[in-house]
Amino acid sequence: MSDLAIKVNDVSKAYLIGLKENRHETLGGKLFSWVKSPSKNYNILKRLNTFSHNDDSDDLFWALRDVSFELKHGETLGIIGKNGAGKSTILKILSRITNPTFGYAEVYGRVSSLLEVGTGFNPELTGRENVYLNGTLLGMTKKEIDQKFDEIVYFSSIEKFIDTQVKKYSSGMRIRLAFSVAANIRTEIMIIDEVLSIGDAEFQKKSVKKMLQIAKQGTAVILVTHNMFPIQALCTRAIHLKDGCIMEDGVTDQVISNYLGLLTKDKTSQTWELEKAPTNEFIKFFKAEVRPLNNEYSVIRPADPFEFEFGFHILFDEEENINITFHLHDEFDNIVFVGSTALTNLEYKSKKGLTTAFCRIPENLLNSGKYTINKFFILKGISNVIYEHNDLLTFEVTNSMLDKHGLAGKIDGMIKPKLDWEVNIGQNTEVLI
Repeated sequence: MSDLAIKVNDVSKAYLIGLKENRHETLGGKLFSWVKSPSKNYNILKRLNTFSHNDDSDDLFWALRDVSFELKHGETLGIIGKNGAGKSTILKILSRITNPTFGYAEVYGRVSSLLEVGTGFNPELTGRENVYLNGTLLGMTKKEIDQKFDEIVYFSSIEKFIDTQVKKYSSGMRIRLAFSVAANIRTEIMIIDEVLSIGDAEFQKKSVKKMLQIAKQGTAVILVTHNMFPIQALCTRAIHLKDGCIMEDGVTDQVISNYLGLLTKDKTSQTWELEKAPTNEFIKFFKAEVRPLNNEYSVIRPADPFEFEFGFHILFDEEENINITFHLHDEFDNIVFVGSTALTNLEYKSKKGLTTAFCRIPENLLNSGKYTINKFFILKGISNVIYEHNDLLTFEVTNSMLDKHGLAGKIDGMIKPKLDWEVNIGQNTEVLI
């Protein structure tokens, strides 16, 4: 068998879409439109098979434009992009559900498509009966299903209910069983659309582990999902699609980082005039900023300390303990840490008027990447939220130049701490004898 599993060559896909009908205000206009209807309908049907590659008419939507890539057996590829980017369309072409308008795709080997898990399940049949029904629809023989049945049921974790009608299953149970059937097919190519985002967190991790096991056995895997966790965990390579075109094809982490960077622009400072500032009965919020404490550069590097500044007016008269809290997230929306004045064991009494707060982040803490203050709170005490602001600041910690320790380049992990070490070299070897 050739190492090549999939070859996509200049594939384009166009769909004919409906246009708004013109309304006629006069009787003459309506009669003339009725007379023209046969000719108009004929022209619409004729257009179904007369696409021009450069046709940009209003009734055509190009879901894909000149898409080309190759995938070898044993490789795992993630396809990311916004809704409408063409991700599902390319999977449907590879699964032979639809044909390309131009170009061609070659598939070398048996294909298992997990585009809609659960399709073909009959709610009136038991789980056992649906395993055989669904497995047959996916191309398995009865002998293959017999051999895999116990493994399918065990993976789905519904052994106790396997002889119960599927209509009595919860949605999660039904999805788990359907995925278990599809994931146990012996196949050379597996195509997955949003399937690894199903079920609870535990089942998602188990599903990713199963897909990794399948890939190691030589199966080529293509995964489409908006959830970056399975893409990062499973795929060694990723493609970013935008408006039907390939924007980037490369190493997964780099492609995801660039894609999320396009979605998240730097927002290192926000200020409002007092008349337009976000406000409620307790707080008028007018400033948030992040800046490096090293004035030599305008950027923040992993070895540089930096600080957040928050400015607000307190509108109430009572003197009460207040706490300022924020959640810092990385570019993959993982929470990095929670910063809070409550963790200082110091009390800050509220006073009507201007309050300015500074939170200093030490050097050698964060790794390079994009970061966001996703949640910001001001509280009375430790639980009574009197002000909340989402998506407050976005900034980048960059390795675009050498830091003062000469440690440029990406190191795995969210944080990059400078730790205390003790290494004793050249000790008396007699101690070890």
